[in-house]
Amino acid sequence: MVTILDVARAAGVSKSTVSRVLDERLPRSTNSTAERVRQAAAELGYVRNSLASGLRRTGTNTVGVVVPRLTDTVMAMLYEKIAATAAVRGISALVATTQDQPEAEHDAVDTLVQRQVDGLILTTARTPTSPADQLANHPVRYALALRTDGLSASSIGDDRLGGHLATRHLLDLGHRRIGLVSGPDYASSAQGRRDGYRQALTEAGIIVDEALIEGDSFSMDAGETAGRALLNNPDRPTAIFAVNDNTAIGVMAAAHTLGLRIPEDLSLVGYNDIPVVSRLPVPLTTVRVPFDQIAAGALDLLLNHNDTAARTLIATPTLIPRRSTVPPQPQPGPA
Repeated sequence: MVTILDVARAAGVSKSTVSRVLDERLPRSTNSTAERVRQAAAELGYVRNSLASGLRRTGTNTVGVVVPRLTDTVMAMLYEKIAATAAVRGISALVATTQDQPEAEHDAVDTLVQRQVDGLILTTARTPTSPADQLANHPVRYALALRTDGLSASSIGDDRLGGHLATRHLLDLGHRRIGLVSGPDYASSAQGRRDGYRQALTEAGIIVDEALIEGDSFSMDAGETAGRALLNNPDRPTAIFAVNDNTAIGVMAAAHTLGLRIPEDLSLVGYNDIPVVSRLPVPLTTVRVPFDQIAAGALDLLLNHNDTAARTLIATPTLIPRRSTVPPQPQPGPA
């Protein structure tokens, strides 16, 4: 994408000069500098970005990004993608964290609004509530990312498809007793991945065993606790799908403590494809989420805040098979 900075360099002028010359709302200048800018823009194929120019109308040219925590690799990755995509478009991104607590989210939003951001990207949506209620008194546009409330403009991954891909992979390997380490009920991402798990089992003619579903958080500790509960079962699963990579790493820790080997004794699939999982002693099979597409989509949705119907942009995930999944192995009988 050709940016305003590229045009400024080619024309030998400042970014603000390019912005002023190419702003159709201002009187058209015919001096030599303006003509040079327009010629450079035409030669480079520059298309004026309506999102950036729309935000400039309020003066700060910034967006606020609200995330549960930056110690969560997924949220850090998404914020970096949003910040990088925004920078290309001439927009700055500010971040605030909430520890995934609704009360703290109110404070984070208030802080960003006081900083006069022109728009908000929220990754903290909790069903069945809507951020619209919280933002009713704030004249600021917003879009959701990663999670949706089913009502607001949202840029998300196809979590149901991702959960289906993960479970279908284990079914195709021959597993029939497949556990699920789920996430919090209020997160649409966890709901979608759980629905995909159920759908894949049902399509394979397997009755969903509720005893094989554990977990209510995205943390490693929660994954380890859920993993212990599943693997301590006398009729333990031969495979587990964990709805994010953190919980999958927790399951690995639980399996190690119980003397179980991955993948010989337990096949394991995670979700998100954070960088560390490909470098584990046993590289983790996981579902890759296109965070760059989700970030770009969330920024684009801020432009369309006046649409009569909120849009949902859905990015397609990809299964990444690695060494943590194999067909179920014969278990040694009693001596």
